[in-house]
Amino acid sequence: MTTVHEIHEEATGDVPIRRITITVNGERRVVECEPRLLLAHLLRQGLRLTGTHLGCDTTNCGACTVLVDGRAVKSCTMLAVQADGHEVTTVEGLATASELHPLQEGYREEHGLQCGFCTPGMMLSAKALLDENPDPSEEDVRWALSGNLCRCTGYQNIVKSVLWAAAKLRSE
Repeated sequence: MTTVHEIHEEATGDVPIRRITITVNGERRVVECEPRLLLAHLLRQGLRLTGTHLGCDTTNCGACTVLVDGRAVKSCTMLAVQADGHEVTTVEGLATASELHPLQEGYREEHGLQCGFCTPGMMLSAKALLDENPDPSEEDVRWALSGNLCRCTGYQNIVKSVLWAAAKLRSE
């Protein structure tokens, strides 16, 4: 268990602090934070998991997508306190110390990376899809990723990457 206290600036006057417990990438964390702190900010600044990107702050781009209890969620509009008692997976939680996740391999094999800004959010949306539907069609993949924007417009290779990962996961 890790306790993080440095998430909030020095508490000032009337700003309440709330203690929450969340499991991030399999590790239980106890965090003290302001109730208005966004989950994306907790992950990036409090827990130093910078793979979760912030693009638009309005849920339009999906760069901040993480999994909360296995469901894709845009963390730029979810409060950290809403994650209390839940399991959060970020892109840092996909790979093991020695192996890439099949989605990461798929991005490498099918050249799904462009600038990389959207990649973490795309991968987590894709993971939510593959966990629910291990044999998706191209249309299924496009629909699942429709809430994630790629500024480089590399959608074709991203879709191919997810289909590559799906095939690999089915063969394991």
